[in-house]
Amino acid sequence: MQEELHIGKLIKAELARQGRSITWLAEQLNYSRQYVYKIFSRKWIYTDLLLKISDILDYDFFKCYSEWREKR
Repeated sequence: MQEELHIGKLIKAELARQGRSITWLAEQLNYSRQYVYKIFSRKWIYTDLLLKISDILDYDFFKCYSEWREKR
């Protein structure tokens, strides 16, 4: 059985891959660093927030969901 998708871990990994800091993402989102850490801990987030993060990081996190569904 395939492991459940954890969007927070994917966002954290992409942020690290790009060499960007948590502080940078927090500033881009206009949220606190603590809130960004909460995002990292979530298995899912609201689509409007995911779209905003996708735009900021220029990465299609929605595609991750599509690819995960195809493998199920």
